[in-house]
Amino acid sequence: DFGLAFVKGMMSAGQTLPAHGCICISVNDRDKEEMIAIARDFTEMGFTLIGTRGTAEALADHDLAVRKIFKVNEGRPNIADAIRNGDVDLMINTPLGASSHYDEHALRRAAIEQHVPIITTLSAARAAVEGIRHLRAQVLTVKSLQS
Repeated sequence: DFGLAFVKGMMSAGQTLPAHGCICISVNDRDKEEMIAIARDFTEMGFTLIGTRGTAEALADHDLAVRKIFKVNEGRPNIADAIRNGDVDLMINTPLGASSHYDEHALRRAAIEQHVPIITTLSAARAAVEGIRHLRAQVLTVKSLQS
């Protein structure tokens, strides 16, 4: 199963996906429409959402409960502060263009410091949804290659 394989791959890279908690979402304009269904899946599993202004507005326009938070260059408290405070369990960020470079660097640094996984593509976000569903439904097992 792809979702389960994704979770195991993340774990082998030292990134454990959360089974519950808060997801921070900041996606570029091209990804907002597709992010809505993914965010809805996360909320149906009981996750809470925070998002940057544009992303939060797009999600709220589709009746998703989301709290707005500043980008790093917009003021405080911002996404990096929330990560450092332990308020974020998973970050979904699809940066695009030079203007997102400053935020991207600050987010990655904060996430690495706090061991918060960052997902940077929508395909990985969809795989994370599938994987987390499997984690909640069954115990992870490992088989040897010979098996």
